[in-house]
Amino acid sequence: MENNVFEQLAKRYDTEDRIKLAKVIAKEVRLELRNSKSKSLIDYGSGTGLISLELTDLVDSILLVDSSKQMLEVAKVKISQQGITNAKVLYSDFTQETPELKADVVLLSLVLLHIPDTKKILQELFNILTHGGKLLIIDFDKNEKINHPKVHNGFSHEELKKRLTEIGFTSIEIKTFYHGNRIFMNQDASMFISSSIK
Repeated sequence: MENNVFEQLAKRYDTEDRIKLAKVIAKEVRLELRNSKSKSLIDYGSGTGLISLELTDLVDSILLVDSSKQMLEVAKVKISQQGITNAKVLYSDFTQETPELKADVVLLSLVLLHIPDTKKILQELFNILTHGGKLLIIDFDKNEKINHPKVHNGFSHEELKKRLTEIGFTSIEIKTFYHGNRIFMNQDASMFISSSIK
């Protein structure tokens, strides 16, 4: 993943639009985290924690993982300012090397589109999950208007389901939950949430 782009963005990443979108996503993820009080969550590609720091009341612990140190610095400040006691940060890039971690829930929100080898990262996340653990992916539905060398133009539900099944996930549910104006590379787009069990 091209770190430097996110390193430069970090300080001004939390724009009004991003905060608004994060609230929409967090609301949807909250529904998936009912009865998760005893569970550990890893937010992979957490950025500044816009989404996962909205979820700290629902789980036992949250680990924000990102490959941008600057983003995590911003997240750390939020954690301390908000007095959050069950969230930590970890600087890591699982596409390079995955540390020995385990979690009951892994959240991947608007991250998959930035990762060239989706199969490899999904396999890594599968390995991190505890037995019966849940992978939550939020991303954009496939969008033919988007064409960028470093970003997938969204995902078709069928393709993603096939990929998750190949890796070993079961009970895969994918649904589109939001349509927004100019939310994906300045194009109108829709977002889906995918939930699958290891």
